[in-house]
Amino acid sequence: MYFLLILSLKSILGSVIGSSFYNWFQGTTGGIWFQKQVDRFMQHFAEKYDLELAKKDAKFRKQYPLAAQRLDSVEKNSHPCKELHEFEVYPELIARIEEIERRLKIKRK
Repeated sequence: MYFLLILSLKSILGSVIGSSFYNWFQGTTGGIWFQKQVDRFMQHFAEKYDLELAKKDAKFRKQYPLAAQRLDSVEKNSHPCKELHEFEVYPELIARIEEIERRLKIKRK
């Protein structure tokens, strides 16, 4: 039990000291240069690997696995490799559209 208390205190003190050091260091010439280099590297890394998008997609897939599966199946089937006339219901759709157009022409005259 004392071991966990010591580890917790060590962690808290380390973060307080680290934060204090960084607050001092960021105002120095070396700190400003170092922060610019870190920012430049992180920007390059994020652009190279499209990091933000990957994080959001992974988070969504972890939180909503069923929705992610459904989206994958919708994306897969959204652009079928068939022409319109190759579908089985094409003749019925064309007949229905022509009937609606015929009715519209009669009403307009």
